[in-house]
Amino acid sequence: MNKRWVVGNWKLNKTCAEARAFTEGLRAQLQSLAGDVTCIIAPPFTALQTVASAGPDVGVAAQNIYGQDAGAFTGEISAPLAAEAGARYTLVGHSERRALFHETDGQCAQKLTAAARAGLCPILCVGESAQDRAQGRTAQVVEQQLEGACGRYLQGQEGPLMVAYEPIWAIGTGHTPAPEDAQAVHAVLHQALGALMPQGAAAVPLLYGGSVTADNAAAFVSQRHIHGVLVGGASLTLQSFVRIAQVLSA
Repeated sequence: MNKRWVVGNWKLNKTCAEARAFTEGLRAQLQSLAGDVTCIIAPPFTALQTVASAGPDVGVAAQNIYGQDAGAFTGEISAPLAAEAGARYTLVGHSERRALFHETDGQCAQKLTAAARAGLCPILCVGESAQDRAQGRTAQVVEQQLEGACGRYLQGQEGPLMVAYEPIWAIGTGHTPAPEDAQAVHAVLHQALGALMPQGAAAVPLLYGGSVTADNAAAFVSQRHIHGVLVGGASLTLQSFVRIAQVLSA
């Protein structure tokens, strides 16, 4: 798979005005990308439409969706609403959603199906804690999360999928696994996807996320089963985000 993806997760950051300035700057820089790189931004819900208005050359992702399309769910955003605002992708099961809001694999499964109904491509996030890693449970944890969320979704071939491996212990810490270690986990995910969808696993992009910078991005995507990166803090500054995209396009 020669195509590369750079997904920027802004989390709880940026006003609409800041989002507009960033996205306009990003569009102006896209011509500097030499290879086949897709840039996707996951802004706060309030800025989805702002980022989407930049044009089709910048992908837009919701940071989260609810598992139902409508109803008495105060404070939630459904997949159809996110799609109407311009999203074409959505994060599902980000480690902060799992840790802070206690989201389960079952809830992630509902969100995958909801995303498919609305025509969104879900980016499922999986990853282990520092304790899991110390106990040698990384492969077991990520495989369980993948199968728990994707089992029914992939058996029904309901829609597209991307998977991001983001070791919890690496997010925002400045610490990352060696690229070879990240590749080993991605190989586990690729094999697990092959068991769930024998004919289609090769078409599922696998991303690495966790303290990604322009200095380490190339080393990760040089690995066989790593096709892109999910960027947190480094996506908040236009210069650093564009530099990561340029590195991946070289």
